Amino acid sequence: MMQDQIVNQELIVANKKSAKPMLWVSMISMVMFFAGLTSAYVISMKRDDWVSFDLPQAFFVSTFLIVGSSITLFLSQKSLKEDKRQLSLIFVVATLLLGVGFIWQQYVGFNQLRSVGLFFTGPESTVSTSFIIGITFMHVLHLIAGVIVLLVVIYNHFKYKYKSDNMLGFELGAIFWHFVDILWIYLFFFFYFIK
Repeated sequence: MMQDQIVNQELIVANKKSAKPMLWVSMISMVMFFAGLTSAYVISMKRDDWVSFDLPQAFFVSTFLIVGSSITLFLSQKSLKEDKRQLSLIFVVATLLLGVGFIWQQYVGFNQLRSVGLFFTGPESTVSTSFIIGITFMHVLHLIAGVIVLLVVIYNHFKYKYKSDNMLGFELGAIFWHFVDILWIYLFFFFYFIK
């Protein structure tokens, strides 16, 4: 029995040593991807056909939702470390709902742009709207991946796979979720201040 516990602890340590660096490498590649897109945005601002406009109101709402989702996920992780499983589960489900709300508000924001005549493609599109909608949509795809990660975390939570001394899967999911949250905050302020 004691031997099995030692082997399990060694496996947890080995998984932690390999899983987190792999996640960090993938996040660095995502940072480079979005840095390239925002750099192209800045360079394209010099074009004669560049059109400046205010961000849709829904993007402001979605920013509050995503910040709230990071807070609830932090509280979920803290509760799990204290072995408060029910409270942790409530907070992680709240995180999922806030994430879905974020995606919905992004969709509403795209429709708000369309309602004022700003389109992603076609004869009525502009370079600036194409950039903003394209970059935002790419972020939404990453956030959808984050929602899938949260669903896995919730499923594993129900299966009692996480304990205060074994939270690797939860930690990896939380790192990714906080990353896409911070990425959106960067993009939001980038689009807000650089027009």
